[in-house]
Amino acid sequence: MKLYFEAEQFLKPNGRTNGSLQSRIFNDKKLTNSPKHVFAVVYSTLKYKDYIVEVIRKSKIKLQMVKPKVSEELLMLLVHDLLFSPKGRIQLGKHPIKDAFLKHRTRLQAEFTKLKLRYKVKAASELPTEEADGDETPVRWFRINTIRCDNAAVASQPWFGALQRVSSIDEICQPGVIYHDEYIPHLYGVHPREKITSTQAYLDGQIIIQDRASCFPAHILNYTPHQHIIDACAAPGNKTTHNASYVAANGVVYAFERDPKRVKVLKLMCDKATGPQRKLIQITNADFTSTNPSDFDLVTGLTVDPSCSGSGIFGRALEEQDKEEIDTERLAKLAGFQFKIVKHALLFPGANRVVYSTCSIHPHENERVVVDLLSDLQVQAQGWKLDLRNRVLPKWPRRGWKEEFSAVAGGDEAKMEELAGGCVRAVPKEDGGIGFFAACFTREPRSTA
Repeated sequence: MKLYFEAEQFLKPNGRTNGSLQSRIFNDKKLTNSPKHVFAVVYSTLKYKDYIVEVIRKSKIKLQMVKPKVSEELLMLLVHDLLFSPKGRIQLGKHPIKDAFLKHRTRLQAEFTKLKLRYKVKAASELPTEEADGDETPVRWFRINTIRCDNAAVASQPWFGALQRVSSIDEICQPGVIYHDEYIPHLYGVHPREKITSTQAYLDGQIIIQDRASCFPAHILNYTPHQHIIDACAAPGNKTTHNASYVAANGVVYAFERDPKRVKVLKLMCDKATGPQRKLIQITNADFTSTNPSDFDLVTGLTVDPSCSGSGIFGRALEEQDKEEIDTERLAKLAGFQFKIVKHALLFPGANRVVYSTCSIHPHENERVVVDLLSDLQVQAQGWKLDLRNRVLPKWPRRGWKEEFSAVAGGDEAKMEELAGGCVRAVPKEDGGIGFFAACFTREPRSTA
């Protein structure tokens, strides 16, 4: 049980000093267990925290486990490993706490079964979870879901009104404050420990937790209005529903996802976000590259956020991050796939704006994919170019890496600067969330004459 005793300290607010979850665990010299194992169980417990708390509450196990005494954090870890981990068992040998806990196994499993039935999933891994879970993120971002309500409806709620307004994310040092983002409309930042998931606004789908940088693609795409949009790699659905908020009047977002399990998650999130306007998002379980562009003649805008290394996301084990940084062969394969799927998006006849994004920090998947597309003869023949900075989050300070555009710009410094300006980057944590990259391809709208 020692693994759990050490792990529970990191579930407490600022347990074992301050800093990110990863740094606190890997820099803790008092640990006797592997920091990798401690980090894995703590991070995964935080990922499913809302569900774990619900199972504990409904099973009433906390009231029944009086002797031996068990902390709330330790109980969460035990429930996680019994119900939410792939192995589905409590680790290590006999212990009075373990024995007492397992006496409630049947009741816990019954509540877990009810939870899965409610979400129509067969395993914990299929449950909807938000991006960048855990206390790694310095800011918890949420946006007002304008499909279901407006800012005034949320601002009038007591929990919102109780939060003190601050003018910078640097001022979000503790719960009780809120920041209105200056770059993305309807987006707000609060402290990670702010209990917004227990508010009625969250439960009703009026607010959606979404990292700031993850909101970039839909906002960039809709610099010009669109009525028919494609989200090419839609699950889990945050970008899909964000796109839908821009076309809510009479538009449609076509969402493609090839993984059947992820489609279930996508549908749950989209249904909650759209409410009675479910026709606003049309979901297709298919590989986007298998679609015939001519079948979507009315589509004018696409967002493409394909599989990537995920090197900008918190919570990756350190050895995996190191592997991604040096595994250029893997990055090359990912870049090849990313090139293929974006190029397919550029084939849609009515499209005049396509946003490519990743949660990667590596240029192999970002600027170099953009350069390859700009150098492609077919892409050039179709009239595509990289959009200018003044139409791609113009006030956001961090742009693409201009040295990556040297070849396509012929070494022209001004041209390199211009191309880099059409891309945006976000640095993990420093910019208030995950690491991210986005670029927008544009061409003149098709003539209707």
